[in-house]
Amino acid sequence: MATDTKGEIVNKVKQSDKLVTIDLQKYFDDTSRSELDLKQFLFKGMILKEQDFRDQLEQFDWSQFEDQYVAVYCSTDAIISKWAYMLVGQYLASYAKEVFMGRKDDMLFELYRRKLNEVDWSSYKNKFVILKGCSSKEKPVPESVYLYATQRLVPHVKKLMYGEACSNVPVYRA
Repeated sequence: MATDTKGEIVNKVKQSDKLVTIDLQKYFDDTSRSELDLKQFLFKGMILKEQDFRDQLEQFDWSQFEDQYVAVYCSTDAIISKWAYMLVGQYLASYAKEVFMGRKDDMLFELYRRKLNEVDWSSYKNKFVILKGCSSKEKPVPESVYLYATQRLVPHVKKLMYGEACSNVPVYRA
């Protein structure tokens, strides 16, 4: 803080048009998300028996995934054929908003990545940018999203920081 000629306190950080804070949470997609572990459809959680697998999928309540993003994965080291994932996708297609391969964090990264790809990163040319550091449990921002945003910002910014304007960690300087 500094004082102007009238003795008033001036917040130079707030006045600077070169300092920009980006809150990655604003790119959060709040559509409900679920995971589906294929282990539950495997014999002893490890072996894919085609007919048993097909029967279990047919009897499964897929409606629980209505209008949700669904991450499909297997928590065991079972060998699962590609056609098995296709069958699961075929059932989910009638209910899920979209199906992703992997865990919830993989899906969350992909959803952020899509929105961040729409950003005009060149608008941050020669600016001092802070990636806001705190995120809430309701709108989590994984480390992978910070990494992705950093890759997009570095070619444009004069300085990249993490945290808040009052206490930040310098990450990059041109």
